Amino acid sequence: MILKKTKLAVLIIVGSLVSACSYLPAVIVGHPPLSGNDDVALDYTYLIGPGDSIDIYVWGNPDVSRVVTVRPDGKVTVPLVEDIQASGKTAFELARKLEEEYAQYIRDPQVVVMVAEFQGVDQQQIRVIGQVGNSGGDSGSNRYSGESIPYERGMTLMDVIIRIGSIGEFADGNRASIIRKVDGVEKQFGVNIDDLVEDGDMSENVKMFPGDILVIPEAYF
Repeated sequence: MILKKTKLAVLIIVGSLVSACSYLPAVIVGHPPLSGNDDVALDYTYLIGPGDSIDIYVWGNPDVSRVVTVRPDGKVTVPLVEDIQASGKTAFELARKLEEEYAQYIRDPQVVVMVAEFQGVDQQQIRVIGQVGNSGGDSGSNRYSGESIPYERGMTLMDVIIRIGSIGEFADGNRASIIRKVDGVEKQFGVNIDDLVEDGDMSENVKMFPGDILVIPEAYF
Protein backbone atom coordinates (compact mmCIF):
# COMPACT_ATOMS: atom_id res chain seq x y z
CA MET A 1 0.00 0.00 0.00
CA ILE A 2 2.85 2.35 0.90
CA LEU A 3 4.60 1.49 -2.40
CA LYS A 4 1.49 2.38 -4.39
CA LYS A 5 1.17 5.72 -2.59
CA THR A 6 4.85 6.46 -3.30
CA LYS A 7 4.43 5.70 -7.00
CA LEU A 8 1.34 7.90 -7.10
CA ALA A 9 3.23 10.79 -5.46
CA VAL A 10 6.09 10.47 -7.95
CA LEU A 11 3.64 10.52 -10.87
CA ILE A 12 1.95 13.64 -9.51
CA ILE A 13 5.30 15.44 -9.10
CA VAL A 14 6.49 14.47 -12.60
CA GLY A 15 3.16 15.53 -14.09
CA SER A 16 3.37 18.87 -12.31
CA LEU A 17 6.90 19.46 -13.61
CA VAL A 18 5.88 18.66 -17.19
CA SER A 19 2.88 20.97 -16.88
CA ALA A 20 5.03 23.76 -15.47
CA CYS A 21 7.60 23.37 -18.22
CA SER A 22 4.92 24.09 -20.82
CA TYR A 23 4.54 27.57 -19.31
CA LEU A 24 8.24 28.43 -19.13
CA PRO A 25 9.28 31.35 -21.36
CA ALA A 26 11.00 30.73 -24.68
CA VAL A 27 14.13 32.43 -23.30
CA ILE A 28 15.26 28.99 -22.07
CA VAL A 29 15.78 28.03 -25.70
CA GLY A 30 16.94 31.54 -26.64
CA HIS A 31 18.83 32.68 -29.72
CA PRO A 32 22.54 32.23 -30.42
CA PRO A 33 24.59 35.22 -29.25
CA LEU A 34 25.72 37.82 -31.75
CA SER A 35 29.47 38.31 -31.73
CA GLY A 36 30.65 41.87 -31.20
CA ASN A 37 33.56 41.31 -33.59
CA ASP A 38 31.55 40.94 -36.80
CA ASP A 39 32.57 43.40 -39.50
CA VAL A 40 30.23 45.28 -41.82
CA ALA A 41 31.17 44.95 -45.49
CA LEU A 42 33.60 47.69 -46.42
CA ASP A 43 31.75 48.40 -49.67
CA TYR A 44 28.68 49.84 -47.87
CA THR A 45 27.40 52.86 -49.81
CA TYR A 46 24.35 54.89 -48.88
CA LEU A 47 21.38 54.54 -51.22
CA ILE A 48 18.84 57.32 -51.62
CA GLY A 49 15.40 56.44 -50.27
CA PRO A 50 11.86 57.84 -50.08
CA GLY A 51 11.69 60.87 -47.79
CA ASP A 52 15.29 61.90 -48.43
CA SER A 53 15.92 65.56 -49.15
CA ILE A 54 18.41 65.92 -51.99
CA ASP A 55 20.18 69.00 -53.32
CA ILE A 56 20.54 68.86 -57.11
CA TYR A 57 23.06 71.41 -58.41
CA VAL A 58 23.53 71.90 -62.14
CA TRP A 59 26.76 73.81 -62.76
CA GLY A 60 26.14 77.18 -64.42
CA ASN A 61 22.36 76.65 -64.46
CA PRO A 62 20.85 77.90 -61.19
CA ASP A 63 17.37 77.99 -62.74
CA VAL A 64 17.23 74.19 -62.87
CA SER A 65 19.09 73.53 -59.63
CA ARG A 66 16.73 72.45 -56.85
CA VAL A 67 16.38 70.94 -53.39
CA VAL A 68 13.72 68.25 -53.69
CA THR A 69 12.24 65.50 -51.52
CA VAL A 70 12.08 61.95 -52.84
CA ARG A 71 8.43 60.92 -53.08
CA PRO A 72 7.03 57.70 -51.55
CA ASP A 73 7.18 56.14 -55.03
CA GLY A 74 10.94 56.77 -55.07
CA LYS A 75 10.86 59.40 -57.81
CA VAL A 76 11.63 63.12 -58.03
CA THR A 77 10.55 65.83 -60.44
CA VAL A 78 12.92 68.65 -61.36
CA PRO A 79 12.81 71.33 -64.07
CA LEU A 80 13.04 69.79 -67.56
CA VAL A 81 12.97 66.27 -66.15
CA GLU A 82 9.82 64.62 -64.80
CA ASP A 83 9.48 61.52 -62.66
CA ILE A 84 13.05 60.28 -62.58
CA GLN A 85 13.81 57.33 -60.30
CA ALA A 86 15.98 58.37 -57.36
CA SER A 87 15.35 55.71 -54.71
CA GLY A 88 17.85 52.88 -54.74
CA LYS A 89 20.53 54.96 -56.45
CA THR A 90 23.68 56.46 -54.99
CA ALA A 91 24.09 60.23 -55.23
CA PHE A 92 26.73 59.63 -57.93
CA GLU A 93 24.43 57.39 -59.99
CA LEU A 94 21.55 59.87 -59.81
CA ALA A 95 23.84 62.72 -60.88
CA ARG A 96 25.01 60.78 -63.95
CA LYS A 97 21.41 59.88 -64.86
CA LEU A 98 20.37 63.52 -64.60
CA GLU A 99 23.26 64.53 -66.83
CA GLU A 100 21.92 62.16 -69.49
CA GLU A 101 18.46 63.72 -69.24
CA TYR A 102 19.69 67.33 -69.13
CA ALA A 103 21.94 66.74 -72.17
CA GLN A 104 18.80 67.07 -74.33
CA TYR A 105 18.48 70.72 -73.25
CA ILE A 106 21.87 71.83 -71.85
CA ARG A 107 25.27 71.55 -73.48
CA ASP A 108 27.63 69.33 -71.47
CA PRO A 109 25.66 69.47 -68.18
CA GLN A 110 27.57 68.85 -64.96
CA VAL A 111 25.41 67.74 -62.07
CA VAL A 112 26.21 67.27 -58.39
CA VAL A 113 23.74 65.51 -56.07
CA MET A 114 24.05 65.87 -52.30
CA VAL A 115 21.80 64.18 -49.75
CA ALA A 116 20.72 66.74 -47.14
CA GLU A 117 18.27 64.74 -44.99
CA PHE A 118 18.52 60.97 -44.69
CA GLN A 119 15.93 58.20 -44.50
CA GLY A 120 17.40 55.59 -46.83
CA VAL A 121 15.90 52.54 -48.45
CA ASP A 122 14.24 49.88 -46.28
CA GLN A 123 17.05 47.37 -46.76
CA GLN A 124 19.56 49.80 -45.24
CA GLN A 125 17.47 51.10 -42.35
CA ILE A 126 17.69 49.85 -38.77
CA ARG A 127 14.18 48.95 -37.60
CA VAL A 128 13.33 48.65 -33.90
CA ILE A 129 10.10 46.95 -32.82
CA GLY A 130 8.53 45.94 -29.51
CA GLN A 131 8.97 47.71 -26.17
CA VAL A 132 10.37 50.91 -27.65
CA GLY A 133 10.35 53.99 -25.41
CA ASN A 134 10.86 57.58 -26.48
CA SER A 135 11.86 60.38 -24.19
CA GLY A 136 9.77 62.78 -26.23
CA GLY A 137 6.51 60.82 -26.26
CA ASP A 138 4.10 58.73 -24.25
CA SER A 139 5.11 55.13 -24.88
CA GLY A 140 3.31 53.78 -21.82
CA SER A 141 -0.09 53.72 -23.54
CA ASN A 142 1.10 51.34 -26.25
CA ARG A 143 2.06 47.73 -25.68
CA TYR A 144 4.33 47.72 -28.73
CA SER A 145 5.72 50.43 -30.95
CA GLY A 146 8.36 50.74 -33.64
CA GLU A 147 10.83 53.10 -35.20
CA SER A 148 13.12 53.17 -38.24
CA ILE A 149 16.44 54.99 -38.28
CA PRO A 150 19.01 55.38 -41.06
CA TYR A 151 22.07 53.15 -40.74
CA GLU A 152 25.38 54.91 -40.22
CA ARG A 153 28.74 53.28 -40.84
CA GLY A 154 30.13 51.91 -37.58
CA MET A 155 26.76 52.02 -35.80
CA THR A 156 26.52 49.87 -32.66
CA LEU A 157 23.70 48.63 -30.44
CA MET A 158 24.37 51.49 -28.01
CA ASP A 159 24.07 54.01 -30.85
CA VAL A 160 20.64 52.58 -31.69
CA ILE A 161 19.46 52.86 -28.07
CA ILE A 162 20.65 56.48 -27.98
CA ARG A 163 18.81 57.24 -31.22
CA ILE A 164 15.47 55.77 -30.06
CA GLY A 165 15.77 57.53 -26.68
CA SER A 166 15.00 54.57 -24.40
CA ILE A 167 13.44 51.15 -24.24
CA GLY A 168 9.99 50.63 -22.74
CA GLU A 169 9.39 50.50 -18.99
CA PHE A 170 8.32 46.84 -19.22
CA ALA A 171 11.00 45.74 -21.69
CA ASP A 172 13.15 42.70 -21.09
CA GLY A 173 16.40 43.99 -22.56
CA ASN A 174 18.28 40.74 -22.02
CA ARG A 175 15.76 38.84 -24.17
CA ALA A 176 16.21 41.25 -27.07
CA SER A 177 17.31 39.90 -30.43
CA ILE A 178 18.54 41.06 -33.80
CA ILE A 179 17.12 39.64 -37.03
CA ARG A 180 19.78 39.83 -39.73
CA LYS A 181 20.21 38.49 -43.23
CA VAL A 182 23.26 36.27 -43.46
CA ASP A 183 24.09 35.02 -46.95
CA GLY A 184 20.53 35.85 -48.02
CA VAL A 185 18.93 33.94 -45.12
CA GLU A 186 17.25 35.66 -42.14
CA LYS A 187 18.73 34.58 -38.81
CA GLN A 188 17.96 35.67 -35.25
CA PHE A 189 20.64 36.41 -32.64
CA GLY A 190 20.30 37.22 -28.95
CA VAL A 191 21.61 40.50 -27.50
CA ASN A 192 21.70 41.74 -23.89
CA ILE A 193 20.62 45.38 -23.71
CA ASP A 194 20.25 45.38 -19.90
CA ASP A 195 23.81 44.13 -19.41
CA LEU A 196 25.07 46.80 -21.80
CA VAL A 197 23.18 49.75 -20.31
CA GLU A 198 22.81 48.85 -16.62
CA ASP A 199 26.12 47.03 -16.08
CA GLY A 200 28.23 48.84 -18.67
CA ASP A 201 29.27 45.54 -20.24
CA MET A 202 30.78 46.84 -23.49
CA SER A 203 31.21 43.31 -24.81
CA GLU A 204 27.44 43.49 -25.45
CA ASN A 205 27.84 46.61 -27.64
CA VAL A 206 27.64 44.64 -30.88
CA LYS A 207 27.92 46.20 -34.31
CA MET A 208 24.74 46.80 -36.29
CA PHE A 209 24.38 46.00 -39.97
CA PRO A 210 22.27 47.80 -42.61
CA GLY A 211 18.82 46.21 -42.62
CA ASP A 212 18.99 44.82 -39.06
CA ILE A 213 15.74 44.47 -37.10
CA LEU A 214 16.08 44.90 -33.32
CA VAL A 215 13.26 43.14 -31.42
CA ILE A 216 12.73 44.16 -27.78
CA PRO A 217 10.17 41.91 -26.07
CA GLU A 218 7.99 42.56 -23.05
CA ALA A 219 9.19 41.13 -19.74
CA TYR A 220 7.45 38.19 -18.07
CA PHE A 221 5.74 38.95 -14.78
